[in-house]
Amino acid sequence: MNLLEVCNICKTYGEGETAVHALKNVSFSVNKGEYVAIVGESGSGKSTLLNMIGALDRPEMGKVTIAGRNIFSMNDRELTIFRRRNIGFIFQAFNLIPELTVEQNIIFPVLLDYQKPDRAYLEELLKVLNLSERRNHLPNQLSGGQQQRVAIGRALFTRPSIILADEPTGNLDTQNSSEVITLLKEAASKYEQTIIMITHNRSIAQSADRVLQVSDGVLTDFGRCRE
Repeated sequence: MNLLEVCNICKTYGEGETAVHALKNVSFSVNKGEYVAIVGESGSGKSTLLNMIGALDRPEMGKVTIAGRNIFSMNDRELTIFRRRNIGFIFQAFNLIPELTVEQNIIFPVLLDYQKPDRAYLEELLKVLNLSERRNHLPNQLSGGQQQRVAIGRALFTRPSIILADEPTGNLDTQNSSEVITLLKEAASKYEQTIIMITHNRSIAQSADRVLQVSDGVLTDFGRCRE
C-alpha cells in the first residue's frame, strides 16, 4: 500500500536567466512502514523535495498525496491540522523548546492539538530512547545525541503517517550518528513507521530500505538496499 505518492513535482526559484529549477517532474511512491533515504549534493534539490512532502513549500505543478489526501488541495487551516497530526519532523538542529523538559518537549505536539497525552506510550518511548532518567532535564542539560533522541520521540509521539528527517545526524559525532540511525531503523520496524530521511552521507543512506538520489532536480531510484 502506497502511503506517499509524489507525482510530477516541479519547483523553480527565480526567473529568466537566473532561474534555478530545483525539482524537475519528480515522481515516486513510498509504502507504509518503509524507510527511505534521499541522497544528493548540496543544492541538488533534496531539501526542496522534503519541504514539498512536508507541505512547508508548494510546487508550481504536481501533486503530493499522503494517506490518500492530496495535501495541496487543502486550505491553510486544514493543511496546518493535517501536518500536525500526520507528519513528524526531525531536524538537524533538533529544534527543541529550551524552556521545556524532555518529557514536555516530547508531548508538546499533542498538547498543541488539544489532545490528552498517552502516558503509557510516553513511558515506552522514554525507555526505547534511553531517556527515562533524563525526563525532567532541559535541552541545555543534554548532549547532542540525547537532544536528537528527544526530537525523535517528539516526532513519534503523535503516531504520524510519515516522519521526515532532515540530515538528522548532521550535528552529531560518529557514535551518536550511529545510535540515531539505529533508533530510526527500530522505529520503522517496531512501530511500522514510514520514514524519509535526507542525507549527504551515503554510508548512512545504506541503512535504509531504499535509496533515492536527487541531482540537479532530477530523481533516480536506486532501489532496495537490503531484503
